[in-house]
Amino acid sequence: MKKYITFVALIVCAIGSAQNINEVLRYGTENLQGTARFQAMGGAFGALGGDLSSLNINPAGSAVFNNSLFTISGSNYHTYNDARYFRNALITKDNNIELNQIGGAFVFKNTDTNSDWKKFTLAFNYDLVNNFDNEYYATGSSTEGIDTYFLEYAGGTPFGSILVQDNEFLEEAYLDIGAVQGFGDQQAFLGYYGGILDPETEDDNNTSYISNSIYDFVNQDFSRRTTGYNSKFTINAASQYRDNLYIGASLNFHSIFYSQFDQFTEYGYENESEIKRTTFDNYLETEGNGFSFSLGAIAKLNDNVRLGGSYQSPTWYRLEDNTSQRINSDLADEDINFINFNIINLFEEYTVKTPSKLTGSLAVIFAKDGLLSFDYGYQDFSQSELRPTNDPSFQTVNSEIASSLGAVSTFRIGGEYRIQQVSLRAGYRFEHSPYTNDNTIGDLDAISGGIGYNFGGSKLDFSLSRSQQDVSERLFNAGITTPAMIDRTITNATLSYTINF
Repeated sequence: MKKYITFVALIVCAIGSAQNINEVLRYGTENLQGTARFQAMGGAFGALGGDLSSLNINPAGSAVFNNSLFTISGSNYHTYNDARYFRNALITKDNNIELNQIGGAFVFKNTDTNSDWKKFTLAFNYDLVNNFDNEYYATGSSTEGIDTYFLEYAGGTPFGSILVQDNEFLEEAYLDIGAVQGFGDQQAFLGYYGGILDPETEDDNNTSYISNSIYDFVNQDFSRRTTGYNSKFTINAASQYRDNLYIGASLNFHSIFYSQFDQFTEYGYENESEIKRTTFDNYLETEGNGFSFSLGAIAKLNDNVRLGGSYQSPTWYRLEDNTSQRINSDLADEDINFINFNIINLFEEYTVKTPSKLTGSLAVIFAKDGLLSFDYGYQDFSQSELRPTNDPSFQTVNSEIASSLGAVSTFRIGGEYRIQQVSLRAGYRFEHSPYTNDNTIGDLDAISGGIGYNFGGSKLDFSLSRSQQDVSERLFNAGITTPAMIDRTITNATLSYTINF
């Protein structure tokens, strides 16, 4: 009898499916975070500045500060998912609290009255660009079973190439096939030893496979839980020239952690089907770092009107994925449980380049009574890519990116009305879908509001924002084609405290 071995096996997979178009969208899009004032006004700060989170839009914003300061912000992050799969709908909620922003700025005023450069600012800021904590469930009756996933990968694969060799453990064969032959053959191996499919003939050269399950409709339960973050640490320098021009530049250091745990159960086959129940679970973990820079300027046309413009470079992420799987069915090999989440596929390090972004801004200041601000951002996601570009699997993904994704326009508008020490704020944000067909991910709408109180030497601000977006998510990258349709609503309640010095 085989002895159970407990270990974590690391292997480099030559070709994988962990990296796909979702990587670009996951790390290239931002869910509006930042200080409470920034969120309350919809992030429309490109021509305003004077807030640490405004550095995300225009790095010249720190030159607007009149004094040094420090700000810290915390958010209650609530996600509401209404997932529809065929005729069934399930609602899930996820709630967590994050320290989403912390930073400071140091203002150095020029004592030389003959100089045109009035002041110089050094700033640093940490922002949670995206919170990946989320969970949804989908259940329904489908005409496409999990066998379609394995049959799609197995088609064309020689049967002899996915067999366990003499004196080889099942989990060793799983890792070896992934490392040498690639992800597709590894899935064919899982399908065969998981009992889902068989070759049409036992010939080693056979490349055609048949399903072992019989059904017209089959019941499917699916859950996806994700955790992690995309954070950004900014080092900024800015200066004021005379009374009418602010310029600035930032270096941005990004940090990524993402985990995704999928659980899938299928049942309800025909009575004559030998398979009565199938489970197939997948785990993905991604870690890495990135770099970008930004340049910007704000011009005061007069006492009431300001114009802003900024350039955000592409972000270059260096990422590393690892995956693990487990499968079972009534016809699975007796040793199938040895392939579990302790058996890890480690993919080679790769690069994701997300697109650059241009932002134009206009703000109208009503003396000390309040202000209105508008931002327009443009970002072409078809220019995203996975690298190295000579990798055949990445070439396929990059072709899909070029044909499926397009330009994204973002509109932000925000206002503030002051009553002595109290500030009332509101904002709106609209962002086009990055997909040219608008079906996979819909347009994003967000509204926000907030209030602030100025104590003189410090400020306390509160905001409440709500965004809504429809998302279509396939359960797997192959086989089952019907997606889960998710109406996703994210609500942020943020409290910020600022101290001046």
